Amino acid sequence: MPKIRDAKLSRRAALTLGAAAAASTALPAFADTTPALKDLAAAKGLRFGTAIGAKMFADPKVRDLIIRECDIIVPENELKMYVTHNDNATGYNFKPADDLLAWASANHIAMRGHNLFWARDEFTPKWLKEYDFGSKPKVAAEKLLRDYIATVANYYGDRLTSWDVVNETIDPKTGEVRDNAFSRVLGMDALRIAYEATREHLPKTQLVYNDYMSWEAGNEAHRKGVLKLLHWFRDNHVPIDALGVQSHIGNGFDLMGGQVNQWKDFLDEVVSLDLDLLITEFDVDDQTIPTGDIAQRDAIVATVGRIYLDQMLSYTQTKDVLFWGMPDSYNWLQEFTPRKDGLPLRPTPFDADFKPKPLYDAVAAAFKTAPTR
Repeated sequence: MPKIRDAKLSRRAALTLGAAAAASTALPAFADTTPALKDLAAAKGLRFGTAIGAKMFADPKVRDLIIRECDIIVPENELKMYVTHNDNATGYNFKPADDLLAWASANHIAMRGHNLFWARDEFTPKWLKEYDFGSKPKVAAEKLLRDYIATVANYYGDRLTSWDVVNETIDPKTGEVRDNAFSRVLGMDALRIAYEATREHLPKTQLVYNDYMSWEAGNEAHRKGVLKLLHWFRDNHVPIDALGVQSHIGNGFDLMGGQVNQWKDFLDEVVSLDLDLLITEFDVDDQTIPTGDIAQRDAIVATVGRIYLDQMLSYTQTKDVLFWGMPDSYNWLQEFTPRKDGLPLRPTPFDADFKPKPLYDAVAAAFKTAPTR
């Protein structure tokens, strides 16, 4: 794979690399001796995994794939407030997440928590957006937020290895904190309270801020806003351990538009704050690759994915790599960003028949060459 040299990935170079690779690349198949991605990752002190939701969990082939390849999962939606606490201020529903956790535990697979506070109104339960906080709204809002986090945190305890405490609170266009049901009452204190309450009940659990700022051109304001927030956390002694870098590469932006040097500057500043890095929601969106040729598309996805992973894994602070659903047929992008030609997207290491693709080899190679942490 090419070394990272330029400030921006060359679109022509990436397409040329993809065409050349496609000419000689066949879909790989598992051999009995093929190491699982989780084993290659573990050899370097990393964990490899995927998101899994109800549809995926219902498919025995998905479960078998995860058992073979992964040592960590994260629920796709099952721990979000609109599932766990959707009906009213007192009702809770943990069964969907409990089913995933029971299966993961039985198969010696760790599970992350995602998420305690999705700071966007469109993903907030209707009852909470309409909630009357009464004559002392700040007191009531803080109590409700602390009570919710205490209930969830105490229910799962240390059975989950880390939590995305706050998710996506930065507006990507402005770089400012979004208005939401809690911040309209509590302001920035809503974020501080969320982390303090989580740490109070989970003193040993990794606490994460998770967001989708990315490396392509067009993400500058988003990256700047996340850095501003992380500095605010540090300056206000907010207990946070890591930044979750979602890593939906090419989603809404030019897949070949990675600003490699600017991304390095961003990561350098994050780790200077004594924070770890997690790749929490990885996939490589090929919706804008103009060719319909599968071999060429797969080669471009693998090339860009490898360059990105090599850069991320060059930081020993990067500890986890999780895809946001695999194989391709179960990845969220199929419905979110369909190709204009109607062809299925190919954003994960496995195709719809559960066969490994060139991106699988790229991930494996990135793990093999990554420094030990």
